[in-house]
Amino acid sequence: MLPLFTQFGHAPDGLFLLFLALGLDAVLGEMSWLFRLIPHPVVLIGRAIAALDRRLNKPERSAAERKVRGIVMVVGLVGISALIGAVISFVARAIPHAWVIEVLVVATLLAQRGLFEHVDDVARALQHKGLEAGRYAVSRIVGRDPQSLDEHGVCRAAIESLAENFSDAVVAPVFWYVLFGLPGILVYKTVNTLDSMVGYRNEKYRAFGWASARLDDVLNLIPARLAGLIIALAALVAARGNPFRAITTMIRDARHHKSPNSGWPEAAMAGALGLALGGPRKYPGLVVDEKWIGKGRARATFADIDRALHLFSAACLMDAGLVILVWWLQV
Repeated sequence: MLPLFTQFGHAPDGLFLLFLALGLDAVLGEMSWLFRLIPHPVVLIGRAIAALDRRLNKPERSAAERKVRGIVMVVGLVGISALIGAVISFVARAIPHAWVIEVLVVATLLAQRGLFEHVDDVARALQHKGLEAGRYAVSRIVGRDPQSLDEHGVCRAAIESLAENFSDAVVAPVFWYVLFGLPGILVYKTVNTLDSMVGYRNEKYRAFGWASARLDDVLNLIPARLAGLIIALAALVAARGNPFRAITTMIRDARHHKSPNSGWPEAAMAGALGLALGGPRKYPGLVVDEKWIGKGRARATFADIDRALHLFSAACLMDAGLVILVWWLQV
């Protein structure tokens, strides 16, 4: 039997700390006021990656040399992240009331409210200010060329980003914290940041970013599918959501996405809302001709973004509920 408060340092159980962090993130969001004073953990990780990229990924080196250096970078940063997480976790439990530090750190590594607000900004921009404002708002959360998007394309991009990031920024961090505590979530965020910075399949990063991209795929393998299932379950309470269609679309169309993982939550979202997501898209200097995900409407509107946000909110509540369920089962 595990009590809510452990004897060592009188710290709450780790899963209860995670639940508190989810609540803190839901209430305070990105806490920009705090990170005007101190650097955000992901910003520090990004600076380290950028410095190593400049030092190790030089164009005059062969592809094989850059691949080895990319592997060394991943192993080193993952090891440092795990060590830092273990030290913070030890201190949080060794010093009375220091567990609040761990709650704060975990909350900064989640993005429930921040993601909601960024996607909601797209809907409000389209609704009140028109297409150009919507393009600008969506350019803050997706990498594709915003000028290539009509109103429906902007709405689809926002909904796709919401679904994909529900997995990457909510479910996956929670999953790895549940398994390995603070070291687990810090390692995941490090790998996820590595993938976002050097995991591109272009000439510069095809070799150097290989390890980062592959490890990110592995770490998201289970969380992405779990995120799809949570979205399907949340469709039970979402406005005009369809859980059965979410599951069938996920099983049928997840493989249509270029990523082995992102297609699962996107397909679940498309099926739940009766939309068609994905399809051909344009990035700066690149056109990607992908298949459609879902057999619903491709002509999404800002009202569909609102429905997606309602579904996302329900899914976040269910995600937190699963944390409590796991904690309850182990006590």
